[in-house]
Amino acid sequence: MTTLQSPADTAGAAPSRRGWPETLLRVAFGARTWREGLHLLLNFPVAVAAFTFTVVGLAVSGGLLITFVGLPLLGLTLLALRGYAFAERARARGLLGLRIGDPEPLRPAEGRHGPLATMGAVLRSGECWRSAAYALVHFPWAVFTFSVVLTMWVWGWATLLYPVYFWVLDPVYRPGVNLDGQGGGWVWDGPLELALAPLVGLTVLFTAGWVIRALAAVDRLLVTGLLGPSAAETRVRQLESDRSVVLDTSAADLRRIERDLHDGAQARLVALAMDLGLAKEKLTQDPRAAARLVDEAHGEAKLVLQELRDLARSIHPAILTDRGLGPALSATAARCTVPVQVTVDLPTRPAPAIEGITYFTASELLQNISKHSGATTATLDIWHTDDRLLLQITDNGHGGADPTNGTGLTGLTERLAAVDGLLSLTSPPGGPTTLTAALPWHPRE
Repeated sequence: MTTLQSPADTAGAAPSRRGWPETLLRVAFGARTWREGLHLLLNFPVAVAAFTFTVVGLAVSGGLLITFVGLPLLGLTLLALRGYAFAERARARGLLGLRIGDPEPLRPAEGRHGPLATMGAVLRSGECWRSAAYALVHFPWAVFTFSVVLTMWVWGWATLLYPVYFWVLDPVYRPGVNLDGQGGGWVWDGPLELALAPLVGLTVLFTAGWVIRALAAVDRLLVTGLLGPSAAETRVRQLESDRSVVLDTSAADLRRIERDLHDGAQARLVALAMDLGLAKEKLTQDPRAAARLVDEAHGEAKLVLQELRDLARSIHPAILTDRGLGPALSATAARCTVPVQVTVDLPTRPAPAIEGITYFTASELLQNISKHSGATTATLDIWHTDDRLLLQITDNGHGGADPTNGTGLTGLTERLAAVDGLLSLTSPPGGPTTLTAALPWHPRE
């Protein structure tokens, strides 16, 4: 199943199968392990500096709040921590591959400008306070990750490379069990120990690779949860994006209506007026020719009426307003080149906006079936769940539908997303093709 949630969605490629030797080497020595391990090692110096700055800055500014210096100092501290958060997100993007957006810019209160307004925006900013919380919380975690990664990497590499450098070590300092302080006892310098040491080191490095990935996953959660946009900011951005899509779609519809009126009905009305003018001139001189022109004008008037009806239907059909989705979609299905069985099971009529989007979604999907599917039959079902209106269209065509080949599915996805809707597509080669649209349920008041 392909679920279309945004125009940028693409189908992920299936992961390739790797043998255990390749997996072992990739986890122990792969680029991802090095990047994430470097990130975890850098956590310590970065976190120490940030923790120290945060504790000192908050403590000093908090102690000076009774004076006029405390509040500006607190604002400067939070502003610096905001810059620290930008640097941490950049580090996470570069080393952890974390795709996280920056929060909204600071916005002073409406109508206010100057340093005081900026300071007020800083003190009200949830991002700045979350950055301070991140600096405090991340410090103990950074100490732990630094210790774990450094210990495992040093021990693993030292053991892996032991056969290369053991001979330069004094027997007293070689690994093993030193019984007399002079190198007596069991020491790692025999053939068996030298053969086993690289295997032990490789095992430690392989284990370290998985440990590094687990620790990096926690780091991603910390960065996303404390330094990323809040749920409210994400929702606002999504609504702004959806609003721009709706505005662009509305502008495109207005341009289409203007073009249809100019190139269609208006041109035909001009021709109709000319024919009637010629008929008026010939009415007394050549009644037969005048009658022929009137007959042509009558046919032209019928075509103009049909075009105007089609245009009005594309804007908002009267049958949808008067009788609802069932009759409106039955009328639309009757014009489809493929026989369509329509079933509408709704307790009440939905809100006008949801009803209109459902109708036009179904109409465009039926047009796609007529143009692209090669089907002989199709079904259209609409029903209601607790909080969703579901539209499903199935045809027995050749399948293989691709949302990126210009069939209009991307545009439909954007329109549905504007009302928190989703569109999913299942279309294996050979068919059948099933498209399901889910819209929020809002009953008509």
